[in-house]
Order: sequence, then C-alpha cells, then structure tokens
Amino acid sequence: MLKGQFVPARPVPALPALWTGLAVTTTLAAGVLTASPGAAGAGGGLAVSRSVMVVAGVAVVGLALLGVMLPAGHKRAPAVLARVDRLTVIAAACWLAATVLLIVLQVADAAAGPVTAVGVAELAAWSTGIGAGQGMLLTAVAAAIVLAGAVVRLRRPALVPPRALLSGSAFAMITPAVTGHAAAADRYQLVSVIGVGVHVAAAAAWVGGLGALLVLVAPHRGLLVAVLPRYSQVATACIVGVAATGGLTTAVHVAAGHWAGHGGWEAGWEMLPGTGWGQIVLAKTAALAAIGALGWLTRRRMAASRTPLLRWAGYEVALMALALGAAAALTQAPS
Repeated sequence: MLKGQFVPARPVPALPALWTGLAVTTTLAAGVLTASPGAAGAGGGLAVSRSVMVVAGVAVVGLALLGVMLPAGHKRAPAVLARVDRLTVIAAACWLAATVLLIVLQVADAAAGPVTAVGVAELAAWSTGIGAGQGMLLTAVAAAIVLAGAVVRLRRPALVPPRALLSGSAFAMITPAVTGHAAAADRYQLVSVIGVGVHVAAAAAWVGGLGALLVLVAPHRGLLVAVLPRYSQVATACIVGVAATGGLTTAVHVAAGHWAGHGGWEAGWEMLPGTGWGQIVLAKTAALAAIGALGWLTRRRMAASRTPLLRWAGYEVALMALALGAAAALTQAPS
C-alpha cells in the first residue's frame, strides 16, 4: 500500500504502548455506549483483557510477517530479525496471559460470581461446552504453541521458521471469531465462517505488519526500501480482503439475524444503526474509509516530498488501533 522513495523518520519507542492504549480505550468506550456485557463491570476487565488479547495477537502476526518479508541477504536483516524474535516471545507471552485471563473472567461472568470462585471444573465445562469457550480454548492452546515456538527459535532459529509462527498465530487469531457470531448463523454458516476468518487474518496481517515495519525497520533506510514493496503487495491484498469480507459478514448477519424477520431485508438494513452491533460496524466502516483516504493522501504527499511518509503511516496505524478496539467490542455488542 505504501510505495515510493522517502526519507525515513525516527520511530517513537512509545508507539506500541500508544496504539494499545487507543485500542483499549476504544473498546471500553464502544462497550459502554452500546451497553455491551462486561463493559462496565469489574472495572471493564472483560473489555480490557479482550482488547489486550487482540492487540497482542495482531503484534505476533505482524512480527511473524515481518520475519517472513525480511530479505535474507541484506546486511541489516540479521540484527532486525533477532529483535523480531525477542519481541515475538514477549508479545506471545502477553497474548497467552491475556487469553487465559479473559477465559477466567468470562467463566466468572457467566456464573455471575467472583473470579476467586472459578475452579478447574467450571473452566473445563465452559471451555468445552459452548462454541465461544471452545474458540477461546483453541486460541489459548495455539498461543501457547506459538510462544513455545518463539522461545525455541531464539536458540535454534532453523527449527522454527517465521512462516510456522505466522501460520500458528493467524490460526489463533481467527478461532474466537469463527466459533462465535459467525458459527451461530446457521443458514449462512459456511459463508459467514470463511468470511470472518479471512477478515480477521487479513486485518491482523495488515495492521501488525505496518506496525512492525514502523517500529523495527523504519530506522534502516536500505532495509526499508527492500521490505516496503513486499509489504505493499501484502497490504493491498489485505485491504481488499478486509473490505470485501466486512461487507459480506455484515450482510450475512443482517440476513440471518432477527432484523430480517421483522419487515424483510430492507427493514433489517434500516434497523442497523439503531443497534449496538450496527453502530460499531458503522464506526469500523468509517475507520476503514479514513484509513484508505489517509493511505491515498500519504502517497500523494510522498510523491510531492511534502512530508515524511512514516509520520503519516503512524497516523494510519493509530486509526487501525481504533478499528481493532471497535472489533474487540463488536464481539460482545448486543445485536
């Protein structure tokens, strides 16, 4: 998505924390505005842990994607790849911890009891008895496997190639989504599951890849010039995938939901802005449009040498963080 020649800007070390904060704040705000379950209870623990889980998962996907895109023959690549490997361990550990915490909080919320009352039996029953629980369990297992692979890679890189971490992390990202709302749409189940899976995987690669690029590759002009065309190709495919599947899954939700049963298809679309789920979908759509416009503006300014590219790319990731927060809230918003 980002092409051309430019002068790299010095990245801000606090960017990942800023992006995470934006995502968490958006999740909390969207949850409160739409009266999502768990948005205000327990200090918003459900919303915060879900948002951190999403951000950490996206970070792992992005780091793994960067590991795949780094050119093996470039002199700067080994040092950057070593940083990628170390950060992947940290991000994967945060991902696993947030996932486990979210499972515990969800079990406590389902039982309407305190977290301290959650035992092994309750965890096992929830994690195996319903679709959402099974998806979270698969995510936790996959995140643990990715973490183990990342740790092994620190000592024996040849044993765990970046593509293996990318595949594992992408699988872990999509499991909660495809076992949640999508799996509940019986009439359109196959289309919905595939659409949501592609949507989540494409968004994670797009957002995570650009974030990793800004934080780790931006200071190295030569390496950035080598990696950017590869990322541009991936990002273009991801943008198309996110937009297409987002529209598809929204249409499926309207068609399969209770709106279509009260006045037909047209009435379902008319009722969309009046629901918490619909409001977040519209907010995500607006964010996607803004991100696309910002990407177009970035290319124009870059061609005219009017401003450093990476500053605008940082704004783009900030908008992406807002969209991630909305996506995290969407999974709990009442439809």
